[in-house]
Amino acid sequence: MSSLDKEKFDSSFSAIRDTFGGDQQKNITTKQTIKESEVADFLKLREEMIAAQKNTFDAIRSFITEHALGDNIKATFDNGIITLRLPDEVLFAPGSEQLTPQGEKALSQLRDLFLKNREQSINIKGYTDNSSVSEGARFHNNWELSALRAVNVLRKLLQGGIEATRMTATGLGDLDPLAPNDTPENRAQNRRVEFTLERKVTNPLQ
Repeated sequence: MSSLDKEKFDSSFSAIRDTFGGDQQKNITTKQTIKESEVADFLKLREEMIAAQKNTFDAIRSFITEHALGDNIKATFDNGIITLRLPDEVLFAPGSEQLTPQGEKALSQLRDLFLKNREQSINIKGYTDNSSVSEGARFHNNWELSALRAVNVLRKLLQGGIEATRMTATGLGDLDPLAPNDTPENRAQNRRVEFTLERKVTNPLQ
């Protein structure tokens, strides 16, 4: 092929390629670059969120210490999620879904903590051990007991000024035990209410 013929061939091929989507690869590359940029932005935002949550967690631990609540409230932090755990005996009488005066006082202290951290969503989770419910109880099983307890906690916080839009209540019964239900001590660990606090991050990929 002569040099002139090759130039004509290359010119014709380029024209055909452009006509039938020759820019498609460029478009794909551009979209991939945008997508990667969005992912990087989201990951950076999430890292900042986790760092902010860690600061909130440290402040919560200080609050617990200052108010001498360490015997009643255990706080943990994992991947940006703060969990506050209370034994059921702090909030309820055995086998009951009704808050005790001690429980109302504990929730009043938690309310003050939640009001200071309005950016946090609050998922209230009720748990039981695997013991059967008492005869004549107003609920039929452990799941129902745990759900009623979670709802009563939510209702008390709502009365205390925590926004309804921040809170959810979940009853999990004897699911997800902290320890095997084989001793009184272990069963006591499993009977609890947990508050899961999360700071929301908008995902730009959605």
